[in-house]
Amino acid sequence: MGLATKTPDQVRAMRRAGLVVARTLGALRSATTPGVTPRDLDRLAAGLIRDADATPSFLGYHGYPATICTSVNDVVVHGIPDDRPLRSGDVISIDCGAIVDGWHGDAAVTIQVGEVAAPVAALVSGCDRSLRAGIEAMVPGNRLGDIGAAVQSSVETAGGYGILTDFTGHGIGRAMHEEPFVPNYRPRRRGPRLDVGVVLAVEPMITLGSPEVEVDADGWTVRTVDGSVSAHSEHTIAVTDQGPWVLTAVDSPHPWDVG
Repeated sequence: MGLATKTPDQVRAMRRAGLVVARTLGALRSATTPGVTPRDLDRLAAGLIRDADATPSFLGYHGYPATICTSVNDVVVHGIPDDRPLRSGDVISIDCGAIVDGWHGDAAVTIQVGEVAAPVAALVSGCDRSLRAGIEAMVPGNRLGDIGAAVQSSVETAGGYGILTDFTGHGIGRAMHEEPFVPNYRPRRRGPRLDVGVVLAVEPMITLGSPEVEVDADGWTVRTVDGSVSAHSEHTIAVTDQGPWVLTAVDSPHPWDVG
C-alpha cells in the first residue's frame, strides 16, 4: 500500500502553516540568549503564532501545557517550558507547530546558548547535516527507508553519536501526526515508495552518549539516561517533481510557492 499524498493546493496550504513555524523559530533563535527562560520563549512563541492568525499545534495536545517544547541539554524532546534561566554553554531544542486553515506545520531547531563546548557544537552541526541528508533523500522513486538510511549514514560520518530509535518523524497534514513513522536509522526494508505529494516531518535526534532515554514523572520530558547532551532538528518537507520542498524554511523557493 502506498503512502498518502497531498495535492499541490493542499501542499501550498501547508506551506502557509510552515511559514508561521519558520518565522516563529527565527524570532525565538534571536531571543535565545543567556538569562532568558524557556517560559519567556514560550510566551513569545504564543504571541507570534496568535499574531499570524494561526493556532499552536502543541498547546492542549494530549494535555500538553505549552505552545512550544523546550528541551535543554540532556532533554531530547518534549521538554516543558520552565523558569530556569538559560546559561552560556547550554543548548536548547525548540520544537514548534502551528495550524493555519486546518493544516499543520512542524519544525525544530537546536540553539547554542552563548559559547558552548566544541564537542557540543559539533553535535548540533552533525544533527543539522543529518536532517539535510534525510531531506535530500525525499525525491520521487526513493523509498521511505532511504530517508532513515541517509540520516544514519550522515550521523555515522559525523562521529560516534547515539541515534534515538524510540522516537521518530511522522506524516503530517490535517493532523500533526499521521502515518507513516519516519525512522532516523536504516530499517531492514526500504518500505513504500515516495510519490509526489507525500509530506513528512523528518526529525533526527542524536546524543553525545548513549541513545537510551527515559521519560520524567511529568509524562512528557524525554531525557538521556546517561545525562549526555542531545540535539534535535526537524522540518516538514513535501516530495515534489521539482525536488524536496522544505515547507518550514523561509528561504525555500519553489514553483508551487505561495510567497
